Amino acid sequence: MTGEFSLAIHALVFLSRHPGATQSSETLADNICTNPARVRKVMSGLKKAGLVSTKEGAEGGYALERPSGEITLRQVADAVDARFVSASWRSGDIDKECLIASGMAGVMDGLYGELDGLCKTRLAALTVADIEGRIFPPG
Repeated sequence: MTGEFSLAIHALVFLSRHPGATQSSETLADNICTNPARVRKVMSGLKKAGLVSTKEGAEGGYALERPSGEITLRQVADAVDARFVSASWRSGDIDKECLIASGMAGVMDGLYGELDGLCKTRLAALTVADIEGRIFPPG
């Protein structure tokens, strides 16, 4: 998994804690501890998904498009094309005669896909507000 999902969640929680104000990519980058170009790339996906809006100009930046309790972590994952379970290397070779060597990569890809789907199902039940609640417990 890449850090884009974490970056996106961080940015959305930050925006939620500053309602009614836009936040620049520089401000977000400073809080997230990354560079503004990376923030802009991730925020572009969130904008396309309708999770944030943008405003141009000196007072421009990003703002939440709807309340944090209405934004699921699954929506965020989809917006940044996050994969939670995958492999960068595959064993075997599809051209080998041995069924183990020729079939293992496909079987493992299927397993990784199932596990990734289970992660995304769980994320559909969590919202950005739930993450906020873990940082700022009620009380």
